[in-house]
Amino acid sequence: MNVEGLIIKATGGFYYVTAGGRTYSCRARGLFRKEGISPVVGDRVELEPLDNGDGYINKILPRKNVLIRPPLANLDNFVLVASVADPAPNYLVLDKMMAIACHKNIQPMLVITKEDLGSPELLLEIYSTVGIPIFVVSQKEEAGIQEIRQALSHGISAFSGNSGVGKSSLLNRIDSRLTIQTGQTSQKLGRGRHTTRHVELYPFGEGYIADTPGFSAVELERYERILKEELADCFPEFRPYEHKCQFTGCSHTVEKGCAVLRAMEEGKIHPSRHASYKALYEQAKKIKEWERKG
Repeated sequence: MNVEGLIIKATGGFYYVTAGGRTYSCRARGLFRKEGISPVVGDRVELEPLDNGDGYINKILPRKNVLIRPPLANLDNFVLVASVADPAPNYLVLDKMMAIACHKNIQPMLVITKEDLGSPELLLEIYSTVGIPIFVVSQKEEAGIQEIRQALSHGISAFSGNSGVGKSSLLNRIDSRLTIQTGQTSQKLGRGRHTTRHVELYPFGEGYIADTPGFSAVELERYERILKEELADCFPEFRPYEHKCQFTGCSHTVEKGCAVLRAMEEGKIHPSRHASYKALYEQAKKIKEWERKG
């Protein structure tokens, strides 16, 4: 008899599914390969339990969203971690990830780390108009940690950030039971020796939080595509203005009569965010027709 469960870990061709207070080590049926779909962490599935504690995944239940890299499904919150220094923020990568979260109908959040190494004011200035939850934490103070715990107490939450920003350390502080390994920051490369090698969900409150391997801008561009027609809607602070432009089909990049550009000039949209939008728009213009259908 099939039971419904949640994939909390996937490694080496095995899927670890929690169901009814037990965790089963499962293989996926061959039919998924024929359908061109693979189970991922966060998937709700139907599994056929075996007496020895193993099982087979027979069905993947409908997803509300899925990311290819990192491979995660059914996300409620996407927490982007950026440090004020060591390494300095990469605004284009942050904005691309926020856009992807919005595109997938996932709530983006921003956690600013290493406040003890510099001022978070610029990050706060840039992202305060976006309309997303923002938290500031330092290595020594507990300020902000409790607020993050409360925000993540329900649903499935994933953390992403360039290596070295303190993502795994932050997760350990949020819940010390996680005991996720952390790496030192490489002074030569300016990035951490990240020890996370697979995606895994950890129970937290009434939900789950995930630790994921570090990502790169190259991977983001390769695996997640947003068409130019969809991009403006992935910048939440653009939404009140994007349909008020003088001309239809406005790209919100250079046109006269553009309400988005006017909002930026009036200080309602930060120039850094619009610069990222323009860079992403140029990338989106290069998407080939066959890619649009993929």
